[in-house]
Amino acid sequence: MKFSLTRLLAILRARLREFYRDTASWAWNLLMPVLILIGFAFIFSGDTQPLYRLAVIGDPQLMDSLLRDADFVERIRLSPTARDQALVKLQRHQYDLLLDVTVEPPRYWINSQSDKGRVMEQLLLNRPAVNDGRFQRAEVSGKDLRYVDWVMPGVLAMNMMFSCLWGVGWVVVRYRKNGVLRRLQATPLTAFEFLSAQVLARMVIVVFVTSAVIIGANALVGFVMRGSWWTLALVFTTGALCLTSLGLIVATRLKTEEVAEGLLNLMSWPMMILSGVWFSMESAHPVAQAISAALPLTWLVDAARRVMLDGAGVAEVAGDLMLMSLTTLLLLGVSARLFRWS
Repeated sequence: MKFSLTRLLAILRARLREFYRDTASWAWNLLMPVLILIGFAFIFSGDTQPLYRLAVIGDPQLMDSLLRDADFVERIRLSPTARDQALVKLQRHQYDLLLDVTVEPPRYWINSQSDKGRVMEQLLLNRPAVNDGRFQRAEVSGKDLRYVDWVMPGVLAMNMMFSCLWGVGWVVVRYRKNGVLRRLQATPLTAFEFLSAQVLARMVIVVFVTSAVIIGANALVGFVMRGSWWTLALVFTTGALCLTSLGLIVATRLKTEEVAEGLLNLMSWPMMILSGVWFSMESAHPVAQAISAALPLTWLVDAARRVMLDGAGVAEVAGDLMLMSLTTLLLLGVSARLFRWS
C-alpha cells in the first residue's frame, strides 16, 4: 500500500481533536511545568545557605550568643539524644563542628579530615565563651560522602515509584478502556483478588528490576553499602507494595489513559521533589518538611538510605516498614471497595 499523506493528516487531526477535547489532559500539560517551578521556588524560598554548619547540644544562651555576628555560620541546636546522629553527620562532613555543653567537661568534636572543621575550630577558639580552658577537644574521622553515594537510595526508590504507579495505575485504566475488565467481570474473580494479583505481580517485577539496577550501578560507580542486603531487600519489597497500592487508587474508576496519566503525575512529581531523592529536606521550608514526612516515597528513601549509608538493621527501620505496610493494607482495601469493572 502506498503512503498517503491524506490518511496521515486525517489521523493527526483526529488525535489532536481527541487531545484538546479532553480538557483534563491538556490542562494538566499546561499546569505541570508551572507547578514544578512554583514548588521549587517555595522549597528554596529561604535565605542563602551559610558556608559553615555548627551544631550545639545544650545551653540555649550559649547557642544564642555563639558566633552571632558570623552570618556565614549556620547554628543548629540539638538535643542530647541527637549526639550519635550528629557525630555521624560530622563524619560525613554534613556538620563542620559539634559542640556539647551537656557533658562534663564540655567538649567539641571536629573531623580531622575536614578543612572546614579546622576553620570552625579556629573561629571558636577566638571566642571567650569557648576559649576558657573548659572545653576538651575530640576528633572523628571520615571522608566526605560522595553525592552519588547519598543520592543512590533515592534514585532506586524513585525508579520504583514510577514503575509501580504507571505499571498498575495506567495499565488497569487501559484494561478498562479496552474492555478487558468487562470480560473479567463475567468470571468468578473478585475485585480484591484481581487487585491483589496486580500488586504482587508488580512487586516481583520491580524487585527484579531494582536488583539488576543495583548490580549494574555498583559495578559502574561502587556506591556505599554498609547494611545488610536482606534488610535492603525487605525495605524495597515493602516499598514496592506500598507504591503499587497507591497506584491502584488511580485505577479504581478512571476510563481514559490521559486523565490517569495526569493524576499519576500529580502523585509522582511532588513525591520526587519533596521526598529527599535529590537533596536533603533539612533546610527546606517547615511546611515542605511536614508534607515530606507524610509521603510514602519519603519513608522508602529514608529507610533505604539508613540501611545503605548507616548500616541500619530491621529494628532501626521498623517504623518506616510499619508505615508502608499499614498504608498498603489501607489502600488495597479502599481500592477494592471503590473498584469498578467498567
